[in-house]
Order: sequence, then C-alpha cells, then structure tokens
Amino acid sequence: MASTAGLVPITKQFLASYYDKYPFVPLSDDVSRLTSEIRSFASDLLKDLPIPQGERLLVDEADRLPVHKIDENMWKNREHMEEILFLLDYSRWPSALRQPSTPEDNELATVFSNIKDKFHKTLKTLESFQVKNSERVFNTVMTYMPQDFRGTLIRQQRERSERNKQAEVDALVNSGGSIRDRYALLWKQQMARRRQLAQLGSATGVYKTLVKYLVGVPQVLLDFIRTINDDDGPMEEQRHRYGPPLYSLTTLVLYIRMFISLSWGRFEASKLNGHQAAVLKQAVDIYTLEFERFISFISEVFVNSPFFISAEVAGTLDARKNDEFKEISVPAGKTYEVSLVVDSINSYIAWDFSLIQGKINLDVGFSVEYVDPSGQKTLILPYRRYESDQGNFCTCMAGNYKLIWDNSYSAFFKKVVRYKVDCIPPVVEPMQSTNEVEG
Repeated sequence: MASTAGLVPITKQFLASYYDKYPFVPLSDDVSRLTSEIRSFASDLLKDLPIPQGERLLVDEADRLPVHKIDENMWKNREHMEEILFLLDYSRWPSALRQPSTPEDNELATVFSNIKDKFHKTLKTLESFQVKNSERVFNTVMTYMPQDFRGTLIRQQRERSERNKQAEVDALVNSGGSIRDRYALLWKQQMARRRQLAQLGSATGVYKTLVKYLVGVPQVLLDFIRTINDDDGPMEEQRHRYGPPLYSLTTLVLYIRMFISLSWGRFEASKLNGHQAAVLKQAVDIYTLEFERFISFISEVFVNSPFFISAEVAGTLDARKNDEFKEISVPAGKTYEVSLVVDSINSYIAWDFSLIQGKINLDVGFSVEYVDPSGQKTLILPYRRYESDQGNFCTCMAGNYKLIWDNSYSAFFKKVVRYKVDCIPPVVEPMQSTNEVEG
C-alpha cells in the first residue's frame, strides 16, 4: 500500500501550473477549413431530398454544440468512427462503386477503401487509449488501498461488474440494437463506473462493508475519488485546457459521417464529383492525423499527472483536516480511552491514528481490551508504542471495547493524537436476482 502521508488530492490550481508544462500545439487550420467545406457539401445534399428519420437524428446532432466533457467526447468520436465504418462496409457501398464501370467510379472506390482503412486504424488507437487509461486510474487508486482482502474484494467486484456490463452490451447487439443504442448504453455504463468510484470514496453501497468499517483506507484517497469527476472538481482545469481542440475534432468527424451518410442515400442522383472526393479524403487525412496526435499527447499528460501532491505545493495549511478525524492531547503521565459498545458478534472495530509530530520523534502506547458485563478485562491488542497505526479486528463477543492511548511513560511531553475509530455491525449483502445486471 503506497503511503499518502502528507499528501492532498490534486487541485485545479495545481493542475493549471502543471498543464503549463504540457502545452498542446494547436490543431492545423485545415481542421476548421475542412469542417466548413464538408458542412457545406452536406447542406447542399439536404436541399435535394426529404430527410429520413435516421438522418434527421444525425442532422439534429450536427446542429448542436459538442458536449464539453473530454471523456464523453472520446466516446462520441468512437461512435462516429464506428458508424462511418458501418457505412463503409463493402456490402453497403452503392452498386456503382461495388462494380465500377468508369475510371471516376474506380477512383471513388479507392478513396472510400482508403478512408475505411484510416478510420479502422484510428478507432483501434482510441479503444486502446480508453482501456489503458481506465486501467491506469483503477490501478493507481488500488496502490493506495490496503493490500489485503479489501483490495481483493474490490477487484473482484470490478471484474464482476465489467463482465455484467459486457453481457448487457452483447444482449443489446444480439437483439438487433443499433450502434447509436450501443453507445448510449456504453456511456450509461461509463457513468455507472463513475458512481462506483464515488461510492468507494463515500463508503456507500457495496463498498460500505469494505471501506467504512475498515478505516485503514487513506482519507485523502477517498476524498479524491469522490470528487474526481465533479463539474467543478480537479478535472475541470483539464477540460478547460484541452477540451476545445477535441471538441473541434468531434465536430469534424460528425460532419464527415453526415456527408458520407447523405452521399450514400443520394449516390445515384447526386454522385460525388472529383472536388468533393478530394476534400473528403483530405478531411479524413487531417482528422485521423490530428486525432491520433491528440490521443498521443493526452496519454502522456494523463500518465504523468499525479493524483496527489504535498500540502505545501497545494498551499494547504492543514492537509489532514477532516471532520471524521479527531485530535486529542494526552498529557504526560496520562492515558486516553475511547469506548465502543458492540451489540453483535462479527462486527468490525477499526482505527487509524497518528501523532502530530513536533521537533522530535514521538510515539504513544496503544492497546485494545474487552470489558465484559462483570468488569473483567481481556486484552485484544497487546500494548505497543507507535508513531501511527491502522488496524482492525472482527469481534467474537458483544460488549464494551476500549481503545487506549497511553502516555504514562512520558515525564515531560504531551502527545497530540489525530485519530478515527469506527465500529460497524455485520453487513449482509442483499440477494441479487440472477436477472439483475450490476450497475
């Protein structure tokens, strides 16, 4: 388990200075120019024939501004590319291109074949980026989790969740769901992953048993993953800095998709001319080149971006201040006790404490004992001196438990202890229907 001692989550202010070291070279001017040209071609085609319902949805989407979220734009780019590849499947080509009878048709067939290859390559690059980034975030979070059964259970929970999500997608595809339907589901699942991460940070839902009663999970980690995706959270600086070029690329690929879709439906009546084909090819070349450049750039930014920084760097006066922790002063020659009443066996008692250090290294004695109704004491955790400690145990008896911080051996120095203790009764997971899909 990696230590978070003295660290706080990254802040918007820190990210602003961090991202100064990673300026994104602006997109080629060709992006905006080609977007305008492709939009103009699409508008001309819309004037000729009524708009079918499927194309209406696409036209309506083109009339709206892209969403201002980096991850959502990534999914939209992936959706548009997959829709384009669907259109460019050879079985869906206009008959004139499948069996070209003129040099012009043969040249168009070559153009669309090359376009398909380019989008296929870029789509694979995006899919790989998303998988690696998701794994990186999860694995980084897990390095700060206690390396015991809690981490194992959380990993198992994630694996079950991912299997269920894939089964849900497969069921949609097998029932004839469209690419649009599938990506609506994929984005819904992505939001569910966010909620799961927030649950881990808040110790709610399935993670209550794993986190809240086992206090060893660093609070700084829980604070961070609870707020990582907030609209005004630390990632907002990333959206502000790197969002605009991505939004421009989303717009370009949307218009490329719309133009190809409209062209396919009107190919016999309004075949692409040489100029339109050349502009389309250039638009695809620029889009795939710039999108892959953006993916490569943002991958480097993500890999090097820290989750946590020192309190001094963040400008935080008290990095460890948290309402769930308490601070007590144990005078020299004295002890301090916390009593917890346990009503049920198999409850968990857990603690997390550290000394607020002065100019010299200090320690404090700590032990845990059980007191039965007659007053008889049983030692649960033997006395030992610590600078800090995290621990837990499962109770085998109901009754009163005492956590004792002992400074009786000190003749001169008081000890200031920052601590959190908790007692959580046994949690029985609700039975889940075999038909229920994990969210």
